[in-house]
Amino acid sequence: MSLWSLVSHMPPEQFSGLFGEFPCDLRSLLADWLENQPWEFITGADSFCSSAAGALLSAMVEKLRSLASSNEQQCQVLQHISNLENTYRRNPLRLVAVVKGILEGERAALLKRDRHLPLSFHRRQEELKFGLDLQRLQHRVGEIQALQEGWKQAGDGTRACRQPKPQESPLKADGKLQGNDLPALVMEAVKELEGAKLQVLKRLHIWKRQQQLAGNGAVFEENLAPLQKRCENLVDIYFQLQQQVVAVGGELGSDLLSRLLERLNTVLSALVESSFLVEKQPPQVLKTQTKFQASVRFLLGPRLLQASAKPYVVKADMVTEKQARELALGGYGTPLSESTGEIVHNTVALEINSTSATSCATFKNMLLKKIKRCERKGSESVTEEKCAVLFSTDVTLGPGNLPFHLQALSLPIVVIVHGNQDNNAKATVLWDNAFSELERIPFVVAERVPWEKMCETLNLRFMAEVQTSKGLLPEHYFFLAQKIFNNSSASPEDFHNRSVSWAQFNKEILPGRGFTFWQWFDGVLDLTKRCLKSYWSDRLIIGFISKQYVSKLLGPKPDGTFLLRFSDSEIGGITIAHVIRGQDGSIQVENIQPFSAKDLHIRSLGDRIRDLSQLRNLYPDKPKDQAFGSHYNKEQMGKDGRGYVSTAIKMTVESERDQKLPPKESVPPPAPANMYSLPGPPPEQPMDHLCQVLAPDMRPPAFPAQRVLPQFHAPEEASMSMGIPSASPFHSPPTLLPAPVSSATTPLPLGPNVAFGCQPLSPDLLSYGYLDLPPHPMDEEMPEIAPFSPASHVSPFGTLLPAPPQLLEPSLGNNVDLPSEDEITQLLYEAQMEEGLQPPTQPCSYSNPMANPSW
Repeated sequence: MSLWSLVSHMPPEQFSGLFGEFPCDLRSLLADWLENQPWEFITGADSFCSSAAGALLSAMVEKLRSLASSNEQQCQVLQHISNLENTYRRNPLRLVAVVKGILEGERAALLKRDRHLPLSFHRRQEELKFGLDLQRLQHRVGEIQALQEGWKQAGDGTRACRQPKPQESPLKADGKLQGNDLPALVMEAVKELEGAKLQVLKRLHIWKRQQQLAGNGAVFEENLAPLQKRCENLVDIYFQLQQQVVAVGGELGSDLLSRLLERLNTVLSALVESSFLVEKQPPQVLKTQTKFQASVRFLLGPRLLQASAKPYVVKADMVTEKQARELALGGYGTPLSESTGEIVHNTVALEINSTSATSCATFKNMLLKKIKRCERKGSESVTEEKCAVLFSTDVTLGPGNLPFHLQALSLPIVVIVHGNQDNNAKATVLWDNAFSELERIPFVVAERVPWEKMCETLNLRFMAEVQTSKGLLPEHYFFLAQKIFNNSSASPEDFHNRSVSWAQFNKEILPGRGFTFWQWFDGVLDLTKRCLKSYWSDRLIIGFISKQYVSKLLGPKPDGTFLLRFSDSEIGGITIAHVIRGQDGSIQVENIQPFSAKDLHIRSLGDRIRDLSQLRNLYPDKPKDQAFGSHYNKEQMGKDGRGYVSTAIKMTVESERDQKLPPKESVPPPAPANMYSLPGPPPEQPMDHLCQVLAPDMRPPAFPAQRVLPQFHAPEEASMSMGIPSASPFHSPPTLLPAPVSSATTPLPLGPNVAFGCQPLSPDLLSYGYLDLPPHPMDEEMPEIAPFSPASHVSPFGTLLPAPPQLLEPSLGNNVDLPSEDEITQLLYEAQMEEGLQPPTQPCSYSNPMANPSW
């Protein structure tokens, strides 16, 4: 974003004093181009500044001429060109001062309004400064070379220049170098080279810091080509300057020559060692016995690496935090004495790609086989222990075959051995990435940080993890502050100047909970990433809000108003809070049991909201179908391609006001229909009639009166039921046999919500095992009875088969169509297959009711 794109929308009266001899319309024509020139860094009046100012004037004229060919106001543009040449051709430094004043005034107005400038502006300024410094160095080298050649042409007589004293400045009062002072010119060039080196090193540190912040989700420009170009340009100037210093060594003196060469070698060593860096970091949470990848890059490799009989090899070793600190204090020049872990496939060749002009070593199949833990301090846990991977190699560089031992340290790594350590390990990495300093001793990080920085970190992590452009809002930060500081009565302003500690973040358990703040927040991240990304991006989820504040928001709303919030008491849950108004007008806000990621994979959040008819409007007043319509899944109706009737899962919620015990005289609900229904007595035949026609010894005994068991339901418990969207082909549930009218006869509970009564059953029927009843006291003394015929067999599916025909003939006649023996055998065979039992190898024998115990 250009500066002019922001300034042009501000009131013109704020810039009335800026545009005098440089018109405002000319500023508008040269908007972006003007800002991409180093006006502000031309600060002197020497020959270099004058030549740089003249070059800028010529470039401005050429830019305007190119604009005049495509601009409708061609005459006006040509007039601007004429005025510029007439006004500034003799003094281009005046143009620099005028443009510099305009740009400074625009920046001041923006800072007054926004209190900050765009990040792109600062990055562009840094690039402009380095580019101008590089031009200044090249100009210095040219001056030294010209002066040296002039001396050669003039002969030895002109070399009687005085040697500069250490305390004497080589510059005159006006800032210009003395005409024939070669040593002073060389010293100034070396000083400027050291300044440019510091800029390159700072830019490399910034790149590494941005790479670390990218681990938390920050945007990262990982292209190293511009930095490689900077290093190469600076090394080229180094070799030119070194060559000239050696050439004029006789005029410099041995003492000055040795000091200048030492300074130049220090510049080269710093550039070479800093240009060996980790391009692709290993995972910062690393599990043992798991393969991982990484790559290192040597920016100066294509320019400096000499041909070798065998390729240069890069080695990767695991180091502890203590070892990393010792290496950093030693300047990364000391070889590692001992590795703290065993890495498999830890050596790779350093290769040069001539096509892309890069020098890289890529580790594709590394594996940490084991780790040697070091002594931890205080209450530090395993997941707070930091390690790193050290990449090292030995190379020879330059025409002089200078040996270098190069080392590059990865970002801090937390090694785990089990998946349940991942959450706490991520907290350690997040804290270190967010709050470490630019140039620090490995791996020192603050124990307390401002809450505002923590908010920025959480927002950055949330947006990156969920992959959404909708971040956290101020009201979300307020809820998070109340949670982490355990203070629900404070106002948002009370948290602005507070600081949060590492212990509050992921060591101390939240009051009344079994987890830390980070463990809870990470559960929200995982749930939103896996199941709720689209809902969050559409701002359908408030999420970070307390249950008490929900009641305050929903209290005045009509019945059916609801909102979505993350569960405060469970990790990785989202709940629906909605308004219920009773018949007496009382208001109640109920919270449905939270849904986990597993629940939402079974049925999505949108479909669950559609299932609940009591939910009508999303807070504050948006109809739910309008809000969630795009998130509904299409329900399949009818039959599928194989002819099966489609089914659907629906969610229901039973509130507290619906949970009332049924009266004692209420009839229990009917039992579900049996999948296999055997023919039975016609529905018009009551059970007491069947008892009348049975022999006295086959009538069932009387049982105590049926009891209605109370049913208990948790408040607002969501349940899932499977329904059939089309008409069901199954038989309707059979009509229950009516209870006997006589008070002496009581109902017999044969199963849940199923009861019928009659006279005592036969002991053989009781011994059959389908009725869980105590044995009759006379069972042992009963004489053996004749085997049952198939028609009198009791079905294992809860339905009594018809009595033998001879018993029913007096009252039923021949109207009952009895199944044949083959039909019953086939029916029982299918029932056994349905229950997963082994089918009988022979036709079932009905001579004994216990002949088939698998029933």
